[in-house]
Amino acid sequence: MPTEVDLLIHSADQLLTLAGLPQRGRALGELGIIPNGALAAAGTKIVAVGPSAELRQRYSGAETIDAAGQVLLPGLIDPHTHLVWAGDRAAEFELRLKGASYMEIMAAGGGIASTVASVRSAPIDQLLGESRARTSRMLANGTTTAEAKTGYGLNIESEIKLLQAILQLDEEGPLELVPTFLGAHALPPEYADRPDGYQLYTDFVAEEMLPAVWNWWQEHSADRPLPFVDVFCEQGAFSLEQSRTILSAAVKLGFPIKIHADEFAGLGGTGLAVELGAASADHLVYTPQNDIAALGASDTVAVALPCTPFGLGHPEYTPAEAILNAGGILAIASDLNPGTAWCESMQFAIALACRAMRITPAQAIAAATINAAAAIGQSDRLGSLEAGKQADLLLLEAPDYRHLGYRFGTNLVSMVVKRGQVVVDRRGMETI
Repeated sequence: MPTEVDLLIHSADQLLTLAGLPQRGRALGELGIIPNGALAAAGTKIVAVGPSAELRQRYSGAETIDAAGQVLLPGLIDPHTHLVWAGDRAAEFELRLKGASYMEIMAAGGGIASTVASVRSAPIDQLLGESRARTSRMLANGTTTAEAKTGYGLNIESEIKLLQAILQLDEEGPLELVPTFLGAHALPPEYADRPDGYQLYTDFVAEEMLPAVWNWWQEHSADRPLPFVDVFCEQGAFSLEQSRTILSAAVKLGFPIKIHADEFAGLGGTGLAVELGAASADHLVYTPQNDIAALGASDTVAVALPCTPFGLGHPEYTPAEAILNAGGILAIASDLNPGTAWCESMQFAIALACRAMRITPAQAIAAATINAAAAIGQSDRLGSLEAGKQADLLLLEAPDYRHLGYRFGTNLVSMVVKRGQVVVDRRGMETI
């Protein structure tokens, strides 16, 4: 007698397992394709994957789905977002089109500072309402797990308010969120007129904000791992040494770390990330070759954010070929944020990465699943379709995985399963 499971999906034209470890260097793009594939899940976990003929003999499903004509693959993982904010910056988009640079807008009190003002004044219910709409669109487009940063509060009270919002959205689900504290995102307005403002704020983050976040976390979320700590290491933002101060203080308190680095200039932030054992270094557009080599010799994931230069109208993107040639672990993310990349679709990030970074659809899919899971420290339970892993998966209304990357501007996802439950079902809907 077949063993009954909660969910059995069978007859997928292609099942992409992405099984194994995060994919390094030129190995990127090993999809582990099973033709006419099937997957069995019980509770929140995957029980088995394999050929449909075999699994249909071994299992019967309380819910059975015929996936003929479709691709079955792991849920997409977005390892870099600024999900929670209030308001918008559409006016700044127009200013950039008229010639103002990102840093010029930021120096004039716009940019991140504009969103900081909106977030500080917004009650948490407003933050939740606006952000909840974004999580719904992300999920509908195939993102099943996302990292979510603070960084639009820049004081203890507002940064903790953002952490509260992230945790509440995660608890509501079904989109799973991995929190990051980004107190060092920009200079708060109360420090802006101080010639030593960045250094004073650096000391405040390291000596007061990080301990306050640590204490708050122990009181309110001690059953969860500590959030990541991130810093914007960039020309016109935090210097290399200021970034070192903040991240070193975070490591001493037990926080895992990340870094924004080399978006506009190569200051050495990527090398610092490798030195301190960061989970990821993100942006990496102007990364020096010696830092790319260091990435290749480390487990720090290089997270490319192709939507950001696209959103800024910049011609330079993360040098994927150099990172892969060095043996690095490459991931991609949306960088969802109100200023440069309001993009809730990892499908678009994949399509853009194929064109602008010159990687194949197979490489982009691996970068958005198993490698993206590594960038948030979750590759042991997410990012691939293997027995024992969480049952997070997608069906694409397409017969071949290459349609991800090949097509853009439409939603190819026909079904989303999160923790073994169907949470989005668009089967039969038009994709035009």
